[in-house]
Amino acid sequence: MELNECINFLLTKAQQVVFQSLKARLAKFDVTPVQYGILKCLWDEEYQTPKQISEILSLDSSTITGLLDRMENKGLIQRVPNKNDRRTLNVVITEEGLKYRKEIEQIIDDLNKDFLERFSEEDQKQLKNALRTIAR
Repeated sequence: MELNECINFLLTKAQQVVFQSLKARLAKFDVTPVQYGILKCLWDEEYQTPKQISEILSLDSSTITGLLDRMENKGLIQRVPNKNDRRTLNVVITEEGLKYRKEIEQIIDDLNKDFLERFSEEDQKQLKNALRTIAR
């Protein structure tokens, strides 16, 4: 099989193109694409444990810990004791983490539009369904 016909190669190449575009667009906020994922989790649900976030984003616990450390140092998030279970911490968004929500969400909308407008509406649905099927 030719390399450019291999599903792994094609998915990796496509992911790299989208990732680099998102990384460049988020740079002015000093937020990485993965940090955006964490912010999005917290914008959608105010209190989450590191484990919940790592499950949503499919990240391992050692990766999430380092990411949360860097985001806490930037003042984007805060880890606070869980009132119901003192053995766990909740991750909460700070005012700084909320500051650019609208601008960042617009960047995400624009990015999706820029990449998906290359496809018809039907092809967009098929692409998303195919990616969901693979991800399962």
